[in-house]
Amino acid sequence: MNPFVPILVMAAAAAALAIGGLAASAVIGPKRYNRIKVANYECGVEATPRATGAGRFPIKYYLVAMTFIVFDVEVIFLVPWAIAFSELAAFGLVAALAFIAIITVPFAYEWRRGALEWD
Repeated sequence: MNPFVPILVMAAAAAALAIGGLAASAVIGPKRYNRIKVANYECGVEATPRATGAGRFPIKYYLVAMTFIVFDVEVIFLVPWAIAFSELAAFGLVAALAFIAIITVPFAYEWRRGALEWD
């Protein structure tokens, strides 16, 4: 038997479960829409109405989310590097320092935009 068959079976089961859940919620779920349910909503802050009726959300919410993603990606890549540090030697150190330098760019952007300052 091919060693990849269990992985393919697991992926097929996961896909079937996801598609089945979406289909079940579309069929069984309530479909009562009103003005409040379809209105713009972001983190508990009411949108400021404009002339077109759309709302504008504060950029700080998106900058905080971007900060979380930047640090999350950094941890995901640096933990395996730290585990295999002795096997990677100088190349691993240079690669990790380059990665940290690249990750610093969006962090500096967010800091400059004021994402870390809460009024």
